[in-house]
Amino acid sequence: MELDRTSEKPIFQQIYVKIKEQILRGELLERDRLPSSRDLATILDVSRSVVLEAYDQLMAEGYIKSKQGAGTFVESGISLEGFPTNEERPISEKSTDSISKVKTNNFIDFRSGVPCLKKFPRKKWASIGKDVFETIEDSLFGYSSPEGSEELRVVLSSYLYRTRGINCHPSQIIITSGATQAFTLLAKLLVKTNSEVLIEDPVTKEIPEIFIERGANITPIPVDEFGMQTEWLTTKKKENIIFVTPSHQFPLGGILPIQRRIQLINFAKETNSYILEDDYDSEFHYSGHPVSSLQGLFPERVIYIGTFSKILSPSLRIGYVILPNALVEEAKNLKRYTDYHSPTIEQVILARFIKDGHLEKHVVKMRKLYKKKRDFLIGCLKKEFGDLIEILGASTGIHLVVKFNFKFPQKILDEIKNKGVNIFSVEKHALIKGKHNNKLIFGYGNLTDTELAEGVKLLRNVIEAESGQKN
Repeated sequence: MELDRTSEKPIFQQIYVKIKEQILRGELLERDRLPSSRDLATILDVSRSVVLEAYDQLMAEGYIKSKQGAGTFVESGISLEGFPTNEERPISEKSTDSISKVKTNNFIDFRSGVPCLKKFPRKKWASIGKDVFETIEDSLFGYSSPEGSEELRVVLSSYLYRTRGINCHPSQIIITSGATQAFTLLAKLLVKTNSEVLIEDPVTKEIPEIFIERGANITPIPVDEFGMQTEWLTTKKKENIIFVTPSHQFPLGGILPIQRRIQLINFAKETNSYILEDDYDSEFHYSGHPVSSLQGLFPERVIYIGTFSKILSPSLRIGYVILPNALVEEAKNLKRYTDYHSPTIEQVILARFIKDGHLEKHVVKMRKLYKKKRDFLIGCLKKEFGDLIEILGASTGIHLVVKFNFKFPQKILDEIKNKGVNIFSVEKHALIKGKHNNKLIFGYGNLTDTELAEGVKLLRNVIEAESGQKN
């Protein structure tokens, strides 16, 4: 038995683990006698109390037993066939961390939807968090209601009315663990046998997967530079589900004009359908004012989904869904059976962060930063590719799409990744394949100017080497 005296794991725990594994692997058999605590302490050059602590733990879990005057023995019925040897074990957490850091440091990641993590308002968040932990009532450390913190829902209803034109009562809001849980909840709530989901194409690829998993039929509706082409909306079925990103179509970036919004609402009225409005990053707009929400035009049938993953941080896992009154109670029950409720303390901190005006200040600050990043990226793209490209959807959000005058076969995409650039084709998000394999998505929120410039240059080098395309 070898002990690692430099390890963070206590010596008694190392002894406990090694003996336990020998028993499970069958190296120590039923009724085998273990060394006395004094003898093992001498052999390992540790104090006897350390060995006794390890033996006590093994005894408490039923691995060994002590017989008065006879010694300590392995219990019966413990050998576990197939228990892995040390060589078969997964790499340690420490190794995983180091590998992860190496990959991150050498990788330029154009993944969309990632905000500038370095600019998370840590000091202000920590200050509010400290105050919250010191002052909130004891009951908030217990179980909460499935719909989430009342304080956050009240603050949110006011904030969304002011910034997005949403008119809702706090009771219509359910706090979720990010937008993904919101969509999963809605799929459970709305999908019936052979339900039809009319959905933008292309679209965030997880969205149709969530509804397909519930048994829904998916009908793709094509998009253009203005978003969903609502003239394609047609079905004989009633009570459909319509998914749309009207404020910033993902991934192509179109903003749905009022004429199409009205056409969409009229279709929902005629078919008694619900519209799911995914408003994932419209806070970051770079010209004029953000367009108002679709929910503000038709609150009876529009379900609004929002998230703080793009505004603040994905790790917060705080999203929300605003429901028509008729759906609230059933949705609350589904939320209860999903995870009972989302973490409460973070919700209270966020509520105070919004209430004190810090969120709006943060959005203004980040909007300026992202505009600079966007402009720098566009400059790099034009420098490296010139007339070979067209920029799409750059007026809002933290990603843009580049349309090239040539296609990207998988071979080139693989080589781009091999060279250290992580980037995705719009084609990956397409329901009907073959129409978007000349478009790449550039997320720029979490990249520095140096990374943006280097990433675009590496991209150009690979394209030139693989396809011969030159500016």
